[in-house]
Amino acid sequence: MSVAWDDIGGLVDAHERFLAGSLVESDVRDSVLDSWKRCRSVGLEPHRLLVRYTEDVSLDERFRHAADPVLAGLTSSFADASMTIALCDGQGRMVERLGGDRQLRDRLDAVRFAPGFDASESVVGTNGVGTALAERGPVYIAGREHFADCLQPFACAGAPVRDPLSGRIEAVLDITCLRDQGDPAMVRMVREAARSIEARLLEQAGLRERALLAAYRRADGHAGDWPGQPDGLRPDLDGGALGRIDMAVLRAKAEELIASPNRTLDEVTLPSGRTATLLRRQVTGAAGETGVAVEARVLGGPRLRHPDVATAPAKTGTPAAPAGEGRLGSAVRRPAGSPVTRSTPAPQAPATTHTTTPATTHTTTPATTSAPTPDGEPAGAEGWLLLVGEPGVGRLAMLARRRLELLHDASVRIGTTLDVTRTAEELAEVTVPRFADFVAVDLPDSVLRGEEPEALGGRTALRRVAIRAVRKQPHNLYEVGDTVEYVPSTPQARSLETRQSVIEPVLTEADGWIAQDPERLTPVLEAGIHSLITVPLRARGTTLGVVSFYRSLQPDSYEDDDLSLAQELVGRAAICIDNARRYTREHNTALALQRSLLPRGRSEQSAVEVAYRYLPAQAGVGGDWFDVIPLSGARVALVVGDVVGHGLHAAATMGRLRTAVHNFCSLDLSPDDLLTHLDDLVGRLDRGEGWAAENSPDSGIVGATCLYAVYDPVSRRCTLTRAGHPLPAVVAPDGSVEFVDLPACPPLGLGGMPFETVELELAEGSRLVLYTDGLVEDRHRDIDAGLDDLRAVLAGADRSPEDTCEAVLDALLPARPGDDVALLVARTHSLGADRVAQWDLPSEPAVVSRSRAAVTAQLAEWGLEELTFTTELIASELVTNAIRHATGPVQLRLLRDRALICEVSDGSGTSPRLRRAQSTDEGGRGLFLVAQLTERWGTRYTPHGKVIWTEQPLPGRCR
Repeated sequence: MSVAWDDIGGLVDAHERFLAGSLVESDVRDSVLDSWKRCRSVGLEPHRLLVRYTEDVSLDERFRHAADPVLAGLTSSFADASMTIALCDGQGRMVERLGGDRQLRDRLDAVRFAPGFDASESVVGTNGVGTALAERGPVYIAGREHFADCLQPFACAGAPVRDPLSGRIEAVLDITCLRDQGDPAMVRMVREAARSIEARLLEQAGLRERALLAAYRRADGHAGDWPGQPDGLRPDLDGGALGRIDMAVLRAKAEELIASPNRTLDEVTLPSGRTATLLRRQVTGAAGETGVAVEARVLGGPRLRHPDVATAPAKTGTPAAPAGEGRLGSAVRRPAGSPVTRSTPAPQAPATTHTTTPATTHTTTPATTSAPTPDGEPAGAEGWLLLVGEPGVGRLAMLARRRLELLHDASVRIGTTLDVTRTAEELAEVTVPRFADFVAVDLPDSVLRGEEPEALGGRTALRRVAIRAVRKQPHNLYEVGDTVEYVPSTPQARSLETRQSVIEPVLTEADGWIAQDPERLTPVLEAGIHSLITVPLRARGTTLGVVSFYRSLQPDSYEDDDLSLAQELVGRAAICIDNARRYTREHNTALALQRSLLPRGRSEQSAVEVAYRYLPAQAGVGGDWFDVIPLSGARVALVVGDVVGHGLHAAATMGRLRTAVHNFCSLDLSPDDLLTHLDDLVGRLDRGEGWAAENSPDSGIVGATCLYAVYDPVSRRCTLTRAGHPLPAVVAPDGSVEFVDLPACPPLGLGGMPFETVELELAEGSRLVLYTDGLVEDRHRDIDAGLDDLRAVLAGADRSPEDTCEAVLDALLPARPGDDVALLVARTHSLGADRVAQWDLPSEPAVVSRSRAAVTAQLAEWGLEELTFTTELIASELVTNAIRHATGPVQLRLLRDRALICEVSDGSGTSPRLRRAQSTDEGGRGLFLVAQLTERWGTRYTPHGKVIWTEQPLPGRCR
């Protein structure tokens, strides 16, 4: 060839355009393009390959005995050509390389196409070995069709070599030369060599297999040699071929037909839309061997053409069959023009033998008949031998396939959630009716709670968690939710005790099972339940419960193979249930931690009437929290916060922030100062100060938002500030709703930005609604839409805080929220003028006596004469200190709330300090006496000075 064929047309730069993402379908063969796509999907780089090497790659002696003569003959035929022959194993690793001149061998060594190296497509890209494995058929690759740059100087042809009885690919044969010496005819040579090896493998098969194949040949009236194995069904010029999925469906149906002694015909609708007819024929060997052959005819689709079939004995082969079908299998066409002789009658019909004139030559056209077949098949339908086997082996193959399918479905469908109950239900759903007619899963309550189960045995109380039955009418067996205590003689109790599975093929003979409850179980036997397998649910050395499989409608009793399948199913489910149990334990631990950190009960204060809700997310416990904190002067602080994330780390961080807010509130900090201190704390947590170890997974960035509001019932003023939190809502007594326009300050932990406050006056009876973003925002709803929905729910008639919480959650919260939700609703009250007394005092010592008199009179008016002496002493001491040590105007205020509050304010920013006076000191004992006589006392700073306050319990309340 003067010009390399792959240099013609658009193939010159198709490889580069493909790598650049361009469409090259018109320039590249479909099989090559498919290979390129597979190479790209696994991340191969054409300019850089990492070829794996394995020492001592070999094939078994049986295969080498069949292959060596063929390889020797092929090498001899290439003596005058520079071509190498490579034999690789079923994974694409080269076992042996033969032939080729020195130049070719050196170039192949340079690209690591040598014994021991991996030539699979996922490693070195498109090539004769790896692509033949991937395509499961012969291929020819030349020049730029190789995906890897280093392989483009070569041309190669490869073909898989199958075990003719199992259908498995045992090896790959490859012929390689330089590109300018390549020829597409190489694929024919490598294919014929592969067939020769397969024919020699067939000669090593047992006499029984060959006898059955010969019997089928004789039944067709064909006296010649057995035809060679075709490469598959080739498309005719006007239609397509059967795909791999179609062939897999046909083989599966053929196995079922072989295993069914009372059926001779089956009609199958293939995934491609065609209709195929399967015919079951009994064959008998010369020595009395009996078996079954299944022929296939494809109807209603394009005509299919089979490849040429050589009849030389040296090139005979045998059809391929799927792995697992048994010792016998075939997938080749019956010799063209052969007569059809049926030795097995159709059901309910007399035995009939049909004979046509024997064919004297082989042709390449499909086999046809001249008249309709007994089953109504039209003349001209195409047929070929699909499968040969023994009924018993076919039954085992069918059962094995069904078991594999069941295990596959179980691996996909069991364990889709981290819920113990749902996982048990999935086990029951998968196994009914394919394996059992009734399934029951029993677990102890400790597993449902996520705890480690105690040792299980007889008389252990179990809970029936899941059942599944074929029959819709109720059984007399226990229902879901019932408590079950198995007596020691039952198979379930024995499974729990011995940790081994128990099979009871005939339940009527299982006295130990009936002893559980004869009155309940005797009707169960009469209803048809006849066989039982019990399997303990064991995972990681722990027994979690027991599963019972019953059969009633299926006539076959359980066998040992069924026991193994049940153990495999339950073993997989046990791991999933244990994972769900561990998740439940961690979830409950985190939930208990968070609930222990959230407020318990309602704080003693009368400024607001509150109601709150906290709902954890479906994904796990998060860091949302809320608080109602009484402050000095009858005020109250309302707090809602949200820590980003879920789990123990979020809950623990929430607890630290909530504790910090309480501590800052005890200092009577203003809202903006409090958030500033909280922001600094979160920043230090981010830097790992006082938190987890440096490399701990819980030591990452802490993201948190917070909304803080202080309400004063005396002035009815509310001061609010926020750090990245959603806006609060205020519902006026008339039902109008307004979202407070708070400045958008950054979340906690960012630092550097001051927090701004907004102060507003609330009418008595207003509702202040604070919440976290999980209430109004999720992945299916924008926050603006959520706020509109919240406004609509809050508007209207006046509701109590409790009713407001219920209405909001019913309207806005999904059934399974994706994020935590904290909701706090506070309805405001006011402290009327009749409960407040206030005096402005000049900075004169003489005013102390007038303040005592005013206090005495006011307490008498309120009916609190019992507190007169202590209150006079407290007011006298505080006013004296203000006059003596402070500056500015002095004010005395009494508040009658849940406690008697005495406040003295002045214009100084200094705070008195409690100290222990020495025996020789003339003063310094006044503040100590105040602390002893009051329930609480402290200092609150204002923009113009400070306030010293005290609280005394009212008469009738314990201190």
